[in-house]
Amino acid sequence: MHDSSITIQPAKNIAGSVRLPGDKSISHRYAMLAAIADGITRLENFSTGMDCASTLQCLRTLGTEWKGDDGPDNVVEIHGRGPMLEKPKLPLDCGNSGSTMRMLSGIVAGQNFITELVGDESLSRRPMARIIKPLTTMGAKIVASEGDRPPLRISGGNLKAVDYRLPVASAQVKSCVLFAGLFAAGETRVEEPMPTRDHGELALRAFGAEITKRGNATSITGGQKLHGIQARVPGDLSSAAFFLCAAGLFPESNLIIDNLLMNPTRARLLDILIQMGVRISVTELQEQHGELVGTVQVRGGELRGTTIAGVDSAALVDEIPVLAAVAPFSENGLEVRDAKELRVKESDRIAAVAENLRAMGAEVEEREDGLKIPGRQNLHGAEIDSFGDHRIAMAFAVAALRAQGETRIVHADAAAISYPQFFSTLDRLAER
Repeated sequence: MHDSSITIQPAKNIAGSVRLPGDKSISHRYAMLAAIADGITRLENFSTGMDCASTLQCLRTLGTEWKGDDGPDNVVEIHGRGPMLEKPKLPLDCGNSGSTMRMLSGIVAGQNFITELVGDESLSRRPMARIIKPLTTMGAKIVASEGDRPPLRISGGNLKAVDYRLPVASAQVKSCVLFAGLFAAGETRVEEPMPTRDHGELALRAFGAEITKRGNATSITGGQKLHGIQARVPGDLSSAAFFLCAAGLFPESNLIIDNLLMNPTRARLLDILIQMGVRISVTELQEQHGELVGTVQVRGGELRGTTIAGVDSAALVDEIPVLAAVAPFSENGLEVRDAKELRVKESDRIAAVAENLRAMGAEVEEREDGLKIPGRQNLHGAEIDSFGDHRIAMAFAVAALRAQGETRIVHADAAAISYPQFFSTLDRLAER
């Protein structure tokens, strides 16, 4: 894509209703488990993002048949092969998706063949030691590029159970080890330093696996059979973050988001926004395959500031860029600590946020593990670089709604990684 810049005009308000594409984290995991389950899995509202498309393509390379439709419900039907996949003739191309590479590695480690996993330039720079270590301990042989980076070459099969303590809290690594545990002899146990998203555990249960949780440890016994399911993937809460924050910028805003994921390990964002003065109410709460789903109504208020540190920094790793982008418009700003992980995402998100806020005239203090952004600032339109990172592109589209003058976002096509319809949806909700 050549010049994929987009221009955002300031808005006066945010109003209307929106139904978001399916949650990425859940879409990835449902698709992977569907491939190794018996029978057909039918998933409505599957994520429309390129990352989840990468997962589906990799599953096809592993001999899994699936078909999708481009209708409003974005249905994907996956024909499970049971535990044994087909030896791939080509490398598995994970594109930009770290989730695909990390979690699918757990499944291919259980297969009696050699699999090569490759990714785009950005993914090829991301370290994979976190999954290489546990999978090697379980008996897989893995060859990686320098610095434990992709491409990965995994010789799988004959895995043995492991009792593994995660050095860093990561839901993807936890899912990777539990998925591998399905193919291992004995009981595999994963302990995490602090609780992370539990989509992997809930998905395993939905597909019929028995898992045990005690405190921060989760165990799974190898050799269990999975069976296909019918499910509607709840709306993506990380995508909702951008609209929730946009509504938070305008005191008169009124926005309704239905079929939204309300998983307690993800819904911390709602608590933080409520602390910041955004008025949020949740109705029609129900459980679907273990995941909580509800309708959210958001009204603006006086936007206050807050501090994000410790456990919250890990819980909100995807949402910090947009919270930082709206922070200058809040009463007392935002301080982010303990978020060093942001430096090794699709871009160095701490540096990207600081650079772009400064381009819009904001005062920002950049720190090794976070940011300090004072409140009560006025921003002006500017040229913003997404650095090829979908969350940076979307975060600054939101900040642009309250800036003076128009904002041009360069490499805006990065948003398609998680949410291809983002800019048209934002435009529809913005009253000008």
